[in-house]
Amino acid sequence: MKEQKQTVLVLDFGGQYKELIAQSVRKLGVYSEILPGNVPVERIAEKKPIGLILTGGPSSVHEKDAPSADPRLFELGVPVLGICYGMQLMCHMLGGVVKPGDQGEYGRVKAELDPDCVLFKDVSPRLMVLMSHRDHVKELPAGFVPFGRTKGCPIAACGDPAKKLYAVQFHPEVKNTDEGQKVLRNFLYDVCGAVGDYSIDDYIEQTIYEIRERVGNKRVLLALSGGVDSSVCAALISRAVPGQLTCVFVDHGCMRKNEPDEVESAFRGRDLHFIRVNAADRFLAKLAGVTDPEQKRKIIGAEFIAVFEEEAKKLGEISFLAQGTIYPDVVESGMVGNKSATIKSHHNVGGLPEKIGFEGIIEPLRGLFKDEVRELGRRLGLPDFIVERQPFPGPGLAVRCIGEVTKEKLDILREADYICRTEFGKLKKKPDQYFAVLTNMRTVGVMGDERTYDYVCALRAVTTTDFMTCEYTRIPHATLARTASRIVNEVRGISRVVFDITGKPPATIEWE
Repeated sequence: MKEQKQTVLVLDFGGQYKELIAQSVRKLGVYSEILPGNVPVERIAEKKPIGLILTGGPSSVHEKDAPSADPRLFELGVPVLGICYGMQLMCHMLGGVVKPGDQGEYGRVKAELDPDCVLFKDVSPRLMVLMSHRDHVKELPAGFVPFGRTKGCPIAACGDPAKKLYAVQFHPEVKNTDEGQKVLRNFLYDVCGAVGDYSIDDYIEQTIYEIRERVGNKRVLLALSGGVDSSVCAALISRAVPGQLTCVFVDHGCMRKNEPDEVESAFRGRDLHFIRVNAADRFLAKLAGVTDPEQKRKIIGAEFIAVFEEEAKKLGEISFLAQGTIYPDVVESGMVGNKSATIKSHHNVGGLPEKIGFEGIIEPLRGLFKDEVRELGRRLGLPDFIVERQPFPGPGLAVRCIGEVTKEKLDILREADYICRTEFGKLKKKPDQYFAVLTNMRTVGVMGDERTYDYVCALRAVTTTDFMTCEYTRIPHATLARTASRIVNEVRGISRVVFDITGKPPATIEWE
């Protein structure tokens, strides 16, 4: 077992970019973890971090219940970088003055930066940066000096080099800040003394060691959905304990075209036990007559649990349940740093039952971000159609099939969706997610000399960095025309195709 990696802690004050900051640090070769901003300094000290990063957030330091931090963290002797609200909080806590600005400063603006500041080594002295604030630092704490400014913010960067305390009002972690990764790199390597000892290969080696130590010669059970997380989880555990993992793949009949066979083929030849449960008829019977989307989700989730329980009972003694929980799941559930073996709601189907009774839970991806999970999958030899799989709701096409779910409608949608994904997938610059929806609306059409009255199919394509917000993707008209033509000509039951041009907000990515 290797020694503990150098660690940078990201202290969260409600900023939307906390995960992006932590991901950026890891991409620069340094292990990172996210903790609540008010974490006690004793817990920070236990982690032995080489640096701390204070995130942004929507609050003002003057608000009654504004997020704060343990003031002793500035006495640890650990380098600190404050970002946006993190800068304001640092200066406020150390005796500076933070004032509401006359007007907010949002979006990309030009900053003038001091090239002699260690943060801005080899960074352009005039830089376009992303600002998102109304308050600003009016007076600096003792020992601090200014290192940058914008037209609307006289102190856009500052620090106390003697104490290795630095802060920036802009967001270096986002793509909208030019050379932002250089700023973070300078903090990590030139201020914190990072050596770059974190990599996915090391993670694989360490995790395999831990799985073997914990599992021994006992058996592990995994509910395999075919999504990226559960698939990578299966590949990693099967490498750690060959022959001791059983994967139960429940085909509920609502997956995309060829997907069940693709999932089975991806794990054929791996040293694990693969059980495919063809339960489409069973799920469709439960869904008959149901039109409410939330009810569909609950029915599919409950039926999945029932099927999984039945299969688990057939297997005899199983000691461990494995799950594809990833780090954002942990952060968003408020379980950061909590080592309890609580079974989370299954991200694909609704929640595996605790009453099955296991010795423990194996979550080998619990410390990874999505991009790291995909990279891990590549290192483990999983095919691209698994590793690059787009987000897909647990209930599958059942919530892309508006109204009652029937086999006929699912078959129609499967074909239309396949054509959409094929044609949009040819684009040089692909959307981040794209799919078809079968609406419950029928419209009049003409095919040949005959009148038709068939379904309307909607196409959806979005561009996003976090799937929390998105813009619709401007698909070339030639691609839209070709896709629509193929769908109405090749898919019996669809007579009209529309393209969804709504962003999130106000819409969601999925239709149901």
